[in-house]
Amino acid sequence: MKKTIVITPNDSVGVALAPLKKGEEYEGVTLVEDIEKGHKFALKAIKAGERVIKYGEVIGKATKDIAVGEHIHSHNMATNLEGTLTYSYNKKEIAKAPDYKSRKVNVYERKTGEVGIRNELWVIPTVGCVNAQARAIVEAFNKKHGDIDGIDGVFTFTHPYGCSQIGEDHNRTKMILQRMVKHPNAGGVLVLGLGCENNRMDVFRETLGDYDADRTEFLIAQDVEDEIAEGVKLLEKLCEKAKGDRRVEKDISCLKVGLKCGGSDGLSGITANPLVGRFSDYIATVGGTTVLTEVPEMFGAEQLLMDRAKDEATFDKIVHLVNGFKEYYQKHDQPVYENPSPGNKAGGITTLEDKSLGCTQKSGSREVCDVLFDGDKLTSHGLNLLNGPGNDMVAVTNLASAGCHMVLFTTGRGTPFGGFVPTIKIATNSDLAGRKKNWIDFNAGSIVTGDTFEQKLEELIDLVVETANGKKTVNERYNSRDIAIFKTGVTL
Repeated sequence: MKKTIVITPNDSVGVALAPLKKGEEYEGVTLVEDIEKGHKFALKAIKAGERVIKYGEVIGKATKDIAVGEHIHSHNMATNLEGTLTYSYNKKEIAKAPDYKSRKVNVYERKTGEVGIRNELWVIPTVGCVNAQARAIVEAFNKKHGDIDGIDGVFTFTHPYGCSQIGEDHNRTKMILQRMVKHPNAGGVLVLGLGCENNRMDVFRETLGDYDADRTEFLIAQDVEDEIAEGVKLLEKLCEKAKGDRRVEKDISCLKVGLKCGGSDGLSGITANPLVGRFSDYIATVGGTTVLTEVPEMFGAEQLLMDRAKDEATFDKIVHLVNGFKEYYQKHDQPVYENPSPGNKAGGITTLEDKSLGCTQKSGSREVCDVLFDGDKLTSHGLNLLNGPGNDMVAVTNLASAGCHMVLFTTGRGTPFGGFVPTIKIATNSDLAGRKKNWIDFNAGSIVTGDTFEQKLEELIDLVVETANGKKTVNERYNSRDIAIFKTGVTL
């Protein structure tokens, strides 16, 4: 097994793929201290203030002199980033894509013209006050009917919002829930309100836009004597219509796939993230759609994305996306570059540039075709960027609400989390994949032990096709399905 890697010839650091011992020689240097898996060591002497290079890019600066073979981490390196920046458009020539072979998937056609990869029934509360009632309706329905042929499950997605919110927060809550109501993975949706909340049902319906009225029911708890019984009746009505839906064959280009990472480690940018980047290139090349979010985890790598903008208008959108999120931090008097997390650092990531250059590997190498902000609809095939934070639950909710059928979620530390669409967990290392089979769907860690990216890409495409065709992800099997709505303002 290979124990170290130098990612590009210009790098001043090597990365440990396994625990290394002081005195051992790797990459032509002798280690002067032990190095943990995922952590960096110096390939040359680095002076205080000198730039540290990984991925062929600057990931920070040395805060003290660093000797050859010395461990490089937060004790002797810091970020180079500060404030908002001025950017220039330097369009990069995109290399010709490989001659990828397309695939077929079996999906549900919806009346709206969209396709779904699940045929589920959903109960969506407009306000947190009826969370318990939403859960009770689902429980009562399932107890009465059990598994139903043609229905992939009956679920509710609770949240604490929908009242005592104003401005952006109120509008965002309404928008996210409305997008869920119209998501094609649902064959039928019951919208459950209380009756006195800010997120009023009449306004919710009036601003919902085009939706399938035959597959959407509305219930206000205060208007009926027994909202549980009424809710079950409405689910039964929806079920009768949805259970006859059948899958039809479509080209894989119909899929919209979200890209996310969480609990990253030093191998994230070496195994799982570049593998997902190759998958993104594949989907974009055959005519499908991928979406990258986590704007704060673009900081330090944003120019690389900007150079791949399809045109200057898209470049301007990326600048607005990045600087807008930095201004959000500054508005709340918070440091722009307070990242990575303790778990990231334990896994070997030192600075935000280090994390971002690994994170954005998920974007692959194709051009950025569009940028989405709150309220924007996903319309462009290819690689899209989506506004939003790095928080796992919020980011996956945003991706699914933008229209993604599933999310590819890379992780080096591991998480059981899943969103309201299938969430495929991809381990960056084999140890995690072996220990947490109840969390992980796919092991990208074998790339460091001999498997090629080409092999793993074919395996990942196979898994995506199987998932689109109905195979349950681990989060689905363990019923780990949650949403979180981004909040930026005050609560009344």
